[in-house]
Amino acid sequence: MDIQTLYNLFQATFQPDTNIRMQAELQLQQLDGTQGTLLLCMQIVGSEDSEIHVRQAASIYLKNAIKRNWVEKGVSNLKITDSDREAIKGNVLQMLVSAPSIVRSQLITVLGVIIANDFPSQYTALPGQIQALLQSQDPKVVHVGLLALKELTRAYKFRATEREPVEDIIVAFFPAIHQIGTRLMSADNAEAAGMLKLIFKAYHDTIQLELSERLRDNSFLIPWGTLFIQMVEKPVPTDGQSGDREELEKGPWWKAKRWAYQCLNRIYTRYGNPTALPSDSKYKPFATSFIQNFAPNILTAYLKQVELWVAKQVWISPRVLCLMGNFFEESVKDKHTWAMIKAHSETLITHFVFPQLCFTSADEALWVDDPAEYIHSKIGVTEDFDSPVTAAINFMTVMARYRRNAFMQVLALANNVLQKYNEAPEGARNPREKDGALVMIGALAPLILPKKSLASNMETFFVSHVFTEFKSQHPFLRARACEMVNQFSDLDFENPNNVAIVYTNLMESLRDSQLPVKVTAALALRPMIRHDDVREAMKPHLQFIMQELLTVTNQIDLDTLTEVMDDLVEVFAQDLAPFAVQLCEQLRDTFLRICGDMGPNGQEDTSDDSDKTMAAMGVLKTISTLILSLESTPDVLSQLEVALLPVVTFTLQNAIMDLFDGVFEIIDGFTFSAKSISPNMWAVFELIYKTFKESALDFMEEMMPSLDNYLSYGKELFCTNENAQHSVYDIIDTVMTSDRLGENDRVQACKLAESFLLNCRGHVDKYIAPILNLVFHYLAPEEGIESVEFRVQATEVVMNSLYYNAPETLRLLEENRWTQRFFEVWFSNLNKFSRVHDKKLSIFALCSILNVPVAQLPATLQSAWPQVLNGILKNFEGLPVAQARRREMERRFNIVSDDDEEEDDDDEDDDDDDEEGQKALEAALAADESEVEEEWVDDDEDVYDEGHEYLEFLAREAAKKSAALGGEVNDGGEGRDEDGDEDEDEDEDDDLEEEIYFESPLDELDPYIVFREVFTGLQQHNLASYNELTKATTPEQQEFIMHLLHVGEVNAIAAAENSTATVKA
Repeated sequence: MDIQTLYNLFQATFQPDTNIRMQAELQLQQLDGTQGTLLLCMQIVGSEDSEIHVRQAASIYLKNAIKRNWVEKGVSNLKITDSDREAIKGNVLQMLVSAPSIVRSQLITVLGVIIANDFPSQYTALPGQIQALLQSQDPKVVHVGLLALKELTRAYKFRATEREPVEDIIVAFFPAIHQIGTRLMSADNAEAAGMLKLIFKAYHDTIQLELSERLRDNSFLIPWGTLFIQMVEKPVPTDGQSGDREELEKGPWWKAKRWAYQCLNRIYTRYGNPTALPSDSKYKPFATSFIQNFAPNILTAYLKQVELWVAKQVWISPRVLCLMGNFFEESVKDKHTWAMIKAHSETLITHFVFPQLCFTSADEALWVDDPAEYIHSKIGVTEDFDSPVTAAINFMTVMARYRRNAFMQVLALANNVLQKYNEAPEGARNPREKDGALVMIGALAPLILPKKSLASNMETFFVSHVFTEFKSQHPFLRARACEMVNQFSDLDFENPNNVAIVYTNLMESLRDSQLPVKVTAALALRPMIRHDDVREAMKPHLQFIMQELLTVTNQIDLDTLTEVMDDLVEVFAQDLAPFAVQLCEQLRDTFLRICGDMGPNGQEDTSDDSDKTMAAMGVLKTISTLILSLESTPDVLSQLEVALLPVVTFTLQNAIMDLFDGVFEIIDGFTFSAKSISPNMWAVFELIYKTFKESALDFMEEMMPSLDNYLSYGKELFCTNENAQHSVYDIIDTVMTSDRLGENDRVQACKLAESFLLNCRGHVDKYIAPILNLVFHYLAPEEGIESVEFRVQATEVVMNSLYYNAPETLRLLEENRWTQRFFEVWFSNLNKFSRVHDKKLSIFALCSILNVPVAQLPATLQSAWPQVLNGILKNFEGLPVAQARRREMERRFNIVSDDDEEEDDDDEDDDDDDEEGQKALEAALAADESEVEEEWVDDDEDVYDEGHEYLEFLAREAAKKSAALGGEVNDGGEGRDEDGDEDEDEDEDDDLEEEIYFESPLDELDPYIVFREVFTGLQQHNLASYNELTKATTPEQQEFIMHLLHVGEVNAIAAAENSTATVKA
């Protein structure tokens, strides 16, 4: 194709005529991979004679083609020839120099893809090309050189291996770009800011994973650190900039400043703070020097910026405020930097932290314009790591947690603000400052509540400073009062009237006209359920509460709201039963509304979609909880099933995979609670199978409980319906053979095969052979299985086959030469079959073998005939232990459930007057501090928090693994002993946990009765087999057998009596 024809095709993609546009796009698709096409594209992109929109279209085509085809994937018609590759690499940088911005962004992506895949071995010319660009006297050319260097460093930003080229990059380019950066620092134009940003980002890329020895050297550290600090201190040019704060933050100079801060923070927090490093870190010597010699310079620069910000001499972007707060937080931990912070701690708390916590004009505007977005920005704000408010709160709480003086300063400031508010005339009060003070105290709740001297004053504090705001004329203070209740939910009020006041006001707040107030009230109601009086008071209002929660959920997709509903449903299930159907219909409508607002197939294109997904998951969880709680009301359940069928079908038909887990829980709940399968649920089974084949292959574990229920409670249909049987087998076969899945998924397939054989016993003979083929693909090879659980479950599939039809299974084992291998695996792993079900299945499978005449047994099994009896006896020996373990687990579970309802009936009235309320925090400040000092660290000591402890743990574990590897290499007896011990410990850890909710047809069978019937039958009707079986038994085994026969007889008599009594009844 000639260049003009290609040019015309790109031009046609902008035609208003849809047919012309689609035809051009189709022809361009057909050109993909054609030799020479990409070079023609580059000519069009690089030609200044080309129309700008055509150059843009050609650059996008070029970018997409490079992304798809640069890496060889074995598709011949999409191959880019070597000559084309070299031409592209030889010209892309020069094209960047002359390209307009809308084209340059596409070419940068092209360059990045090439570098990531070809550098260094197949792109050796690149460093020289970049050097030439950086040495130019033309700033535009230098800018392109920096863009190219940024793509080069970006390729190694997260690459943990093959990092040798990084050192070469530092040596070749960093001195040059440092000189460029130093020259640019005196400029004030946007172009200079953009180039500085690229320099800082290139540096940051190289230190993301490690700080090279060269960059640790003072000859590099000092000039680079100085450059970063110069950027921190540089006044931002304001000429030509609007006063809009969002626009200011997007400006080039604040972007450059941000990356200077990020470089300094990264060096300090990752490599330069000794308290953040494990003791054996290679960076420890560097950190020891850095914290004393350089960190103070950074801290001084940051504190100076805070001073200017407080004096309103400069504006600082929110992202930079966040980075400063992060640095201050880290500086609390080391004694050297803490000494500097301590000297300014009161100022920082009062003028840096506190103003950021107060309700602002921006908050008010957002509250009014978009209350739902306001809630999203404030609920869970501590999880927003880019928020300056989060950084300020974290800085404050770390100071308060570890440094006594700062803790007292925070409390004193909050107390002064609150006293000033209470003492001021109504019109002179500052509600925003009071909000900030309450935010401070709320953030410290996890530190205050464990300290008795402080917690004992909080009830008075609430009476004086919080209760009054439930009726505030300022909506944000009403919301803050609710939030404070939530934050101090573990506070035990001595006066029961105060609990009643809190509950009454929360219920009133739930009726508030302001959405943020309603939401915070709803969230605060959740922990109030722990109070007996509150639970009783809530019962008459449950329908109203649930209705309000649903109404609010339809206004804002917040998963924490659905968690409140879930808790209410769990606690008040029986009270909600009369209007459960109506509630489920509303939950259904809410769910379908949320899903309708999401992208196709539930794809999360934005954070808003992510919120919707989480909210939809919460609704499904609430529905599941309600279904299980109404297990004893079959009439209500059948109505719920009809009401909620659209939830199930919509999710599966639209393949909303993020919601599969919740929907399968609902299906499990309906089928388990009903203990039968309705026509509607049979239709759902067909949909499950269809969904599995199309999109749910990776959800076998989530599907398994529902599939087991279908087989357990719908066995009559499965025993007679070949299509249903085939569906189950096809699921097993697919999971066992798919390359996409691993052993955990195959464990579920084995469980499904077991349920299939147990529930359809006598009706699925034709599936025994193919199922055995599937499991022996893994059991037959010596190293075919890695995990204990898969080995046990795969073996149990064969055991189930023996129980299903022992003669046929033994014939198939022998025919495929699996007999010896299988019994070796089984008997060598008997200790792994540790659960009650495992042992019962082993006994029943072995008893099934005993029923086969010895002459019909495979020769390998005939010679080991007595071992069958030994296997039965070993399983019986372990059965009482397994049963006791199971009973203990059930008992412990019940105790945990009971403990959830602990109550505190203290009923002591306090009549604290207003003056005492005003002095509540003062009393805390003057309290005996002996009980709260355990976390505080002296000012001349370092803080080693949980993060440091975890790093030390990781270092110890890494050392152990290194030593273990050394033990394997060295021929030392001590090393082998350690390895042996480790293996033994691992075996203990691999014991399978008892599944106390697992049910199967074997539960109704008594192994003692079954053994007695088989053993005595053998003795009476097949004496030769009996004699061969028992010829090697020891006196102890004979005594144990007599005991088993006696237990079997007693149990059989008891079972007969129970059966007779049941019939008469």
